Amino acid sequence: MKVLKFGGTSVGSAKNINQVISILENYSKKDTIICIVSAVGGITDKLLEAGTLAKQKDKNYKLKYKTIVKIHTSLAKVLIPDNHTLLIENLTNRLKKLKQILDGIYLINELSPSTSDKLLSFGERLSSLIIVETMKSRNIDVKRKNSRSLIITDSNFTKAEVKYRQTNENIRAYFSNASQKITILPGFIAKSEKGKTTTLGRGGSDFTAAIIASALKVNALEIWTDVSGMYTANPKLVKQALPIKKLSYQEAMELSHFGAKVLYPPTIQPVLNLEIPIFIKNTLRPEDAGTIITKESNGLSKMAKGISNINNISLITLQGNGMVGIPGFSKRLFETLAQNKINVILITQASSEHSICIGIDQNEVAKAKTSIDIAFEYEISLQKIDPIIVEKNLSIIALVGDNMKSHQGVSGKLFSALGKNNINIRAIAQGASEKNISVVITEKDVKKALNTLHECFFENNYKQLNLFITGVGNVGHKLIEQIKQQHNYLLKNLKINIRVIGLSNSKTMCFDDLGIDLLNWKYQLKQGVKASSDLFFKTAKTLNLRNSIFIDITANKLISKSYSNYLKESIAVVACNKIACSSNYNNYEELKRLSLKYNAPFLFETNVGAGLPILQTLNNLMASGDKIIAIHAVLSGSLNFIFNNFNDTTKFHDIVKQAQIEGYTEPDPRIDLSGIDVARKILILARESGLKMNLEDITNDSFLTKRNIKSNSVDNFYNSLVKDEAHFQNLYSTAKTKECQLKYVAELNNGKAKVGLKEIPINHPFYNLEGKDNIVMFYTSRYSNQPLIVKGAGAGAEVTASGLFADIIKIGNKE
Repeated sequence: MKVLKFGGTSVGSAKNINQVISILENYSKKDTIICIVSAVGGITDKLLEAGTLAKQKDKNYKLKYKTIVKIHTSLAKVLIPDNHTLLIENLTNRLKKLKQILDGIYLINELSPSTSDKLLSFGERLSSLIIVETMKSRNIDVKRKNSRSLIITDSNFTKAEVKYRQTNENIRAYFSNASQKITILPGFIAKSEKGKTTTLGRGGSDFTAAIIASALKVNALEIWTDVSGMYTANPKLVKQALPIKKLSYQEAMELSHFGAKVLYPPTIQPVLNLEIPIFIKNTLRPEDAGTIITKESNGLSKMAKGISNINNISLITLQGNGMVGIPGFSKRLFETLAQNKINVILITQASSEHSICIGIDQNEVAKAKTSIDIAFEYEISLQKIDPIIVEKNLSIIALVGDNMKSHQGVSGKLFSALGKNNINIRAIAQGASEKNISVVITEKDVKKALNTLHECFFENNYKQLNLFITGVGNVGHKLIEQIKQQHNYLLKNLKINIRVIGLSNSKTMCFDDLGIDLLNWKYQLKQGVKASSDLFFKTAKTLNLRNSIFIDITANKLISKSYSNYLKESIAVVACNKIACSSNYNNYEELKRLSLKYNAPFLFETNVGAGLPILQTLNNLMASGDKIIAIHAVLSGSLNFIFNNFNDTTKFHDIVKQAQIEGYTEPDPRIDLSGIDVARKILILARESGLKMNLEDITNDSFLTKRNIKSNSVDNFYNSLVKDEAHFQNLYSTAKTKECQLKYVAELNNGKAKVGLKEIPINHPFYNLEGKDNIVMFYTSRYSNQPLIVKGAGAGAEVTASGLFADIIKIGNKE
């Protein structure tokens, strides 16, 4: 004999009901089957909504009733297309009784717990009728048995307590004489000792199945649902969630108590003592293994088995100096809540005895606060106890596993993972058994927290990085190509999974919280919404994904001002844009402070030298205790390209244009040729070496003419270069006469910085600097005679993108 239970989604459509019937037929070839069914998916809620409307004197309850009628009659007609008259007649009779109850609620303006149970019982009564009559029409050996004649309870309506002795006797007596191969029972419903309809609580169909299974001492209880077992986390919120092959009863109870909706918490209790295994199976994929729940867990090496969550939680805190060392406060608090039938989900108490904190369903918070205020009115009036503190819109997340007690550092790992993603913990509870660590967090952080913890405990230390990229010109395009190319390598060798979630250019932006398809990103961006830097930030904030990184590949001042917003949300910032780090020193310092405060990396390696490890080298020198004495550098790949290619056979205008076309200069070449870009770079190096300096402190010896400098547009600037060609030829010929090369040099000496065009002699390290290369010479306490030199390509989309990519990977490798 086997007991099977099918949930609301399993009987939620004609297609699914046919699948249920197919499973029952196959099982009945080998065993006698007892099948418990839930209401059709969504019907219990609709019944409750109709009752609530009727109680509120809202005639829209009739529309809800018509919807309920339509759903059930439509199912009947599809399932028995040729001869459904008798079933429709039976349904109509039961639905008329439902209408009478709703009309009665409307007339007397009341929905008592007793009436509520009678109202909600119709869901399972109707679904079981449809299934049985469908099976009979197909000549299957089946009977329907009313659960109310078997399961007896007290009169605690809406969540009745089972009278097991009488219930077990009824079940055994009936099934000892039953001859049919399949028996269908409506779940959830029962009958009080006084003969009134009661219910076993929401999700009580599981409980019905467990009661039947334990009374008959069957070999197994099977719970059929719409997922292939219990998962390591809610698969709707955590896409990487994995099915759990085996759980212990205790693990299953902990997970189901804290929100794993596959199983109703009381289900386990009736079968636990008899050690009847519970199988969780998928109605739509019956061949899947599912989850088996038994006395013993398996996978001794696994630290945890699953993560679960409950939303809609409120915290109530009772605290005050008058509680310290005085017995009885806890007793009075919990007695007050029990008397008002308020279920406590989580409890935590400070060791100082100064406060007690409880987590309850948010729907009960008003009643709970009122009852506690009354119970402790005297102490509050004497200021021995503070006024009750209520916090709303919270969630509980529980990490569960029998083996957590045998692994050190589980709590530390959990708290560290949440903290790194700026997920604030409001309360903590952990039993001495160490099978469950529960934390209370803000409800908006649930998805982020679940994914963070799942990645930490169940994904073999894979780290997912979620990128929001603004600026997809030459450099941005190359970065996306590099991410696409290296995806598998990073996954295999560094255990980093990079997803691009948001993209923006100056016109449009697009988002996909599952990751933008990098084979098709240009089309998706073209089809996106109008670009807005403010909306781009708000979307990144709202998505609230773990390990989020904002990447700025623009030269936009407005976007650079948004960095602080991202950092405050614990979103890391990788900037190619130099404006923020070369802005007012106080702003630079504030961004550094926010980065530390919110544990959000702020990296800008490409601000100086594109992909060259210039800032990394400087930071390593500083961190190791070295002192910077001087920095001499050629920091503009674009200017180096220009002066390496400019001579007496070329025109300065043409070389600058070529540099722009090949991506060596900014879209506005005036930024490069004015020297402001180099000034910003040496300023950043000065600041990173510990100096407090602003841009105006740097001397800029410009090689441009006044006409060049006064140009008010890019076109005018190019025209001025043509007109002043003689000036640039003169610079070249003067240097050539001295056998020197022209290089735009940045220098930092004794705390002072300057930039300008210099004539470099043959024996100098800068002389043979080719193409778009950069070079930096660090003179330090340790490198005083022979400087530490970093040299290489300092401009170009490919190398700049690789520098950004290196910063992204650095964040991925950060513990």
